[in-house]
Amino acid sequence: MSPGRATVRMTVRPDMANGYDVAHGGLVFALADTAFAVACNTHGVVTVAAGADVTFVSSARVGDVLVAEAVETDVFGRSGLTDVRVTREADGGVVAVFRGRSRSLGRPIEEQDASRA
Repeated sequence: MSPGRATVRMTVRPDMANGYDVAHGGLVFALADTAFAVACNTHGVVTVAAGADVTFVSSARVGDVLVAEAVETDVFGRSGLTDVRVTREADGGVVAVFRGRSRSLGRPIEEQDASRA
């Protein structure tokens, strides 16, 4: 993690697979959303999602380690855009591309905020 950036990892477990034996899209989205949230909040100001879109590019299977790398691309006023690429750690193949839209609440992150995250 660094200002406007974050990387998170997740290993796909059997209980994360859907009926087609691939990682459930909702969990891939949640991984990307987590990286997005961390990146947006690296500036010390409470920032929340205003919306997000995901495109699933390829599948991930049980045992795959997925890496979500978030990069804040634009900040304008209290709003921002963050791009997240979810890849398979083993081969670097892109699993999903996520774009998050953020909105700052304009107040500093305090200890109780961090404990709720």
